Amino acid sequence: MPYSDQDRIIALAGLHQAAYSVLWIANHGSVDIDAMTPCVYSLFQIDAEDVPSVYGEPGAVATGARQIIAQLTGQPERNMELTRYVITLLKHERILAGRGDMLAVIGEGIEAAREVRGEAPLTDPEVIARLASLYSATISKLEPRILVRGNPLHLKKEENQERIRALLLAGIRSAILWRQCGGRRLQILFGRRKLLDAARAYLSPAENMHQPS
Repeated sequence: MPYSDQDRIIALAGLHQAAYSVLWIANHGSVDIDAMTPCVYSLFQIDAEDVPSVYGEPGAVATGARQIIAQLTGQPERNMELTRYVITLLKHERILAGRGDMLAVIGEGIEAAREVRGEAPLTDPEVIARLASLYSATISKLEPRILVRGNPLHLKKEENQERIRALLLAGIRSAILWRQCGGRRLQILFGRRKLLDAARAYLSPAENMHQPS
């Protein structure tokens, strides 16, 4: 099926939202549930009817779209650590494309996590632990390894380590989706105006909903 600029920006926003959530946990020691939940949700959406549905409710990756705008415009500021995570996840997606064996293991692991979850919340510790373990057994073996920097007091806590690994797995999911939608790295380098317009268009419905009548 043909994909639109909006489909591509939603997938790219999902990638940025996962990376942003990793940064937040590493530096603040807490989790932004509203940002993290759509990322984890995307891992379980194998047969979504369209790209927006992969992340759930409309506007689910607004945080990621805002990060794209900030990275492109420098307003309020660019975050080079966020850029590093995004670039590395995109590199891993390219490696995974040639690793059908690892993709199969990831698919099986996500299905097992789905069964464990049942009706539990997406951010249930047992669900996150399963996804984190799956990341450790697969993606973490790829080079270059993703080195997460932040406050050592936060990073040494096991629950934060597991959240970060689950989010990095979700970042890979979004990177794969972006590629499936026709996303290419040259678009990020040379198509910035189009990306910026698409990110702003994605945000405008959600922002209009909060305008006073």
